[in-house]
Amino acid sequence: MESPTQVPAVELRISISGTDPLIWRQLVLPESATVAELHSAIQCAFDWKNAHLYALAGHDRYDKKRIITRVAEDDDPPESAEEASGVELRELFDSTQPEKSSLEYDYDFGDNWTHEIEVMGPALIQESTITCTGGAMRGPLEDSGGVYGYANIVRAVGDPSHPEHADMVGWLEWVTSERADRFDPTAFDMEAVNAELHRLAQRLWPGEVTADEMEFVLGPVLWFLKEAHPDGLPLTSAGYLKPIVVKQAMTELGWHEAWHGGSSTENHVAPVRIVREHLQEWKLLRKNKDRLVLTPAGRKLVNKPAMVWDYVADRLASPDHAGLDVVTQLKLHWELSNSRPPWNLRGQVVQLALNERGLQMMNGAEIPIEVARELERDVYRAFLCFRLWGSEKWGIDERELSDPGTKFLLDVQRRLGDG
Repeated sequence: MESPTQVPAVELRISISGTDPLIWRQLVLPESATVAELHSAIQCAFDWKNAHLYALAGHDRYDKKRIITRVAEDDDPPESAEEASGVELRELFDSTQPEKSSLEYDYDFGDNWTHEIEVMGPALIQESTITCTGGAMRGPLEDSGGVYGYANIVRAVGDPSHPEHADMVGWLEWVTSERADRFDPTAFDMEAVNAELHRLAQRLWPGEVTADEMEFVLGPVLWFLKEAHPDGLPLTSAGYLKPIVVKQAMTELGWHEAWHGGSSTENHVAPVRIVREHLQEWKLLRKNKDRLVLTPAGRKLVNKPAMVWDYVADRLASPDHAGLDVVTQLKLHWELSNSRPPWNLRGQVVQLALNERGLQMMNGAEIPIEVARELERDVYRAFLCFRLWGSEKWGIDERELSDPGTKFLLDVQRRLGDG
């Protein structure tokens, strides 16, 4: 096995100006990383939510004045502004000259969080990775009023006698979905930050998907296509797969451990039923009398994982209606950014997203919470047809995406955006 490729990198210490105690992170990024990728790393390392505009401004290593931002997202960018995705770090920072840079990263022009940048020196890093080597304090909260507003929130939450204690506790718990008594402004977990940076790097630089990764992600789909070829799978008189097939699927796909039901009747075994129903919906399988058989499209894809990957990714990226389109985008974002809302709030978040897009019921009414929840479940069930979470076990169970699962959902997201 080849050793991972090492690439030239720069180590940067990034501190939020005016915070006391100082909130800072030390990051190592490839010199070839762009300002857009640095922005994503800063957002990740400080647990910002990427909810506002940003700019990197000051003088670069050659003393040239630069203003770098997401030009396309800024309604009124400065005339000299450069697109962040087109500027690499090696243009801005000399890794061989440790010093405080004149360039500063400003985030949220309302709260005005200024991040000072100090070049610590050169480094080598594994290709397509970002690491955190140090830091202190948890990141501030979004929309907390800048340095002084956040400091006041910290004081009020930590002091039951503070006149704003009750209001600030309520606000914090609403914003973070955490209990206020567990809020620790001094907490810094470098292992957790690096786990988030690993996921970020996977999204930024996913690399080519390998044959093994395809077969892992597509495992349940490939199993059904293979078993249905050439003569189909037997069905009961009620149109369900026969128990012997259900038991075989659960055993060979490794789903028994995660599924506690003892039945082998398909209508009581959700893992098998959900995949079978989706393969029919995606026109890869169809019922023909007492058999579940391959469609013409399904026959073309047997033993061709790369073609199956393209086919099912296209299906996921081609929702039947605008509501499913919105929810698919939302679910992709949750999984890829590891930012799923709590179970009890997901329906409300989906409902808000649908209504913000102006979608309505046929009678002109707003989308009700029950419909929002069902749409979220529809997309959730489609994702369950694949091994996305690093295990052959069935279901999500709040696990994190695997690297192959990340590649697959990024591909779906790209196709959805191109559609």
